[in-house]
Amino acid sequence: MELTSQIDAQRSFFHLGYTRSVSFRRTMLHRLKQGLDRHEAALLAALEQDLGKSRFEAYETELAVVRSELKDAWEHLERWARPRKVRTPLALAPGSSRIYREPYGVALIMAPWNYPVQLTLVPLISALAAGCTAVVKPSAYAPASSQAVADLIADVFESNYVCAVQGGRAENTALLKERFNFLFFTGSTAVGRTVMAAAAERLTPVALELGGKSPAILAPDADMDLAARRIVWGKGLNAGQTCVAPDHVWVPEEARDYFVERLGRYIRQFYGEQPLESPDLPRIVNEKHFRRLEGLMASGRVALGGGRDASRLKIAPTVLVDVDEGDPVMGEEIFGPILPVLTYDGDMEALIGRLQQKPRPLALYLFTKDSALMREVRERIPFGGGCVNDTVIHLANSALPFGGTGESGMGRCHGEAGFRTFSYEKSVYRKFPPDVPVRYPPHGGKGLGLLKRLMG
Repeated sequence: MELTSQIDAQRSFFHLGYTRSVSFRRTMLHRLKQGLDRHEAALLAALEQDLGKSRFEAYETELAVVRSELKDAWEHLERWARPRKVRTPLALAPGSSRIYREPYGVALIMAPWNYPVQLTLVPLISALAAGCTAVVKPSAYAPASSQAVADLIADVFESNYVCAVQGGRAENTALLKERFNFLFFTGSTAVGRTVMAAAAERLTPVALELGGKSPAILAPDADMDLAARRIVWGKGLNAGQTCVAPDHVWVPEEARDYFVERLGRYIRQFYGEQPLESPDLPRIVNEKHFRRLEGLMASGRVALGGGRDASRLKIAPTVLVDVDEGDPVMGEEIFGPILPVLTYDGDMEALIGRLQQKPRPLALYLFTKDSALMREVRERIPFGGGCVNDTVIHLANSALPFGGTGESGMGRCHGEAGFRTFSYEKSVYRKFPPDVPVRYPPHGGKGLGLLKRLMG
């Protein structure tokens, strides 16, 4: 009942109309920025406690992204929210037609554990920019970060505007039974189905940021050394616990051994000869996921790495070769520092055909110098977003909408796309005098010629 009361309080506050003011929204975004300044040390400490992230990686992949989103929203909100005048057909003259961006109302934001600061606060920024109120649910799998985010929100906002609800599965279930105007979920595809089913009960609109097996493709003309360096970096972020991490690599058969050697070079360069001792290698979030990843390492043959420390929940960057597409490691999103290297015969047309038959990934990474091939892959393989000759970094551009397609999700976040996600379009036609009587009955004796000229 307390949860219901809290949501009702937000609904009442929303209906007062304060959040519709662009000035109010910008003030709240500025308050969040100030709160982020005050709580930065606590957030960084929580990320280290939950995931073993170094302060550099935690800032680079979490706080810096949040700050960029705040800056973008604060600077461009007035333009995003401006009503848009559209054409009014002759048949409706005299009059004017406009489209207004309206906030949905009370939004529920359910965040994951892998980037517990960024993936909680970025959608919150979009919700506030759009004029919504918000209930935020951080993940219980990252308890220190959940508490740090909840402390930040309580420090910055009144609970009838924004509040955080902590807890685990029971709290998630209870929230999904409540009535919201919009629901934003980031997490696994399996849980995304549960969330969407719950939203369907009330016909609540949703955005689902999910995942999938995001491939990296090395064309025959790829710079293998560059690809190895950037794939090791993208896979190593957060120990591979990233929804857009390169899940596996396709490489021409004749280049496999050289490419694997290059991977080993950069693993050693980034994490040293003993990666488990590196302060730059984060840990696996909990024992359940650690054991799951151990099981996946039995697929194929370990070519590099394979070391792990159960007491510290750390797994060294591991490269698998001789992997079959039917092996367990290819049957689910890996979400860890394990990289299967698969081969193809150099026929890109055949590889594109194979990838078209697979579930649509959240990301795809292509390494090539061939502009025609770039266009071919982009047009023929459905995926949410990605990079050419890089990995993961597309997320750092708030001007690029981020999200999936098919099993990797629906809806978009970041920048103006996030603002639009938490808004709906309200169309308004305003009629001006005089009142032309031709549309009113009785219609007897009226010729169709004039009507056809007016309406086509």
